[in-house]
Amino acid sequence: MTQQGPGPVPGDHTFRHSFPASHHGEYKVPGGKLVVVDLDVVEGALANVSLSGDFFLEPDEALLDINGALTGLPETTTAAELSAAVTASLPPGSVLFGFSADAVAITVRRALAKATSWADHHWNIIAPTVLPTSVNVALDEVLTEEVGAGRRNPTLRFWDWEEPSVVIGSFQSVRNEIDPDGVARHGISVVRRISGGGAMFMEAGNCITYSLYLPQTLVDGISFADSYAFLDAWVMAALEKLGITAFYVPLNDIATEQGKIGGAAQKRLANGGMLHHVTMSYDIDADKMVEVLRIGKEKLSDKGTRSAKKRVDPLRRQTGLARTEIISAMMEVFTERYAATPSELTEGELAAARERVAAKFGTEAWLNRVP
Repeated sequence: MTQQGPGPVPGDHTFRHSFPASHHGEYKVPGGKLVVVDLDVVEGALANVSLSGDFFLEPDEALLDINGALTGLPETTTAAELSAAVTASLPPGSVLFGFSADAVAITVRRALAKATSWADHHWNIIAPTVLPTSVNVALDEVLTEEVGAGRRNPTLRFWDWEEPSVVIGSFQSVRNEIDPDGVARHGISVVRRISGGGAMFMEAGNCITYSLYLPQTLVDGISFADSYAFLDAWVMAALEKLGITAFYVPLNDIATEQGKIGGAAQKRLANGGMLHHVTMSYDIDADKMVEVLRIGKEKLSDKGTRSAKKRVDPLRRQTGLARTEIISAMMEVFTERYAATPSELTEGELAAARERVAAKFGTEAWLNRVP
């Protein structure tokens, strides 16, 4: 008499294998459901794949189809390839509600330790420190490199500065974005950053700016567009706590029903580090902003407004709170969500940033690399 091994018997609709899997991954879809994958790796290939979660899927049999499509794939399969395999396996008319093929791919990559979650990292948080704007920009490059190299924990850093500034995107034209008369009249310093996106008009106390330095494994399998909202979910929670319902306007604007309150930008480095930073308007001088920046009709064409002044609705007006109170609330939410611990900039990091200012960020060559 032979003894039946582990696993479902014919006609059994238990989808998970009955022995512990060697790899386990979880992914909570932003605004959606929890996706869980248990699997083994046998001779470099996925085996005994078992997908589960609190999502909705029709028809029932599609779950077995997904498990079957993933089983046998090399453990080196990319997130895009995993997603494609899941999509190809689905019967016509299948409905995935609360999750997606991409979510399954992310979960598998997490199970294989190719992708990471927030909880996989020890997060640090650096409180606002007054520094020249050029040093703040240089620190973004230095700290992203440090996190990518594993010399610093993933870190959230809040900026502070004193001089009125404009920080332009990596690919913006100086002459097309900056009004030289306005810059001279108001004593504005102009600096170019390493990330793309648009120009930021920043006077002391009128903005809230933060930078997130993280390993790219945290966004493995997440599309470039979706990574913005994913990395700022904690910000939305903090604003909600302050009575503000905010949302993302693709690609990188943060807005409320009253108007835009901020914008995000990103840069991914070859060593695996990633920069995600955001500037939010607290009490912006809109009249001065339009004297310093050239904001043309084409840029406003898809914003539903003819005036740049009307595009931005500062947080001070929406909350009635001091800027420091808003920053404190943001730091509190980030700390609670991700068990972040306080950190400070090291002397070595500051020295490296000042060297970058002298060699790069403070030079005319870098500023005018796109004239």
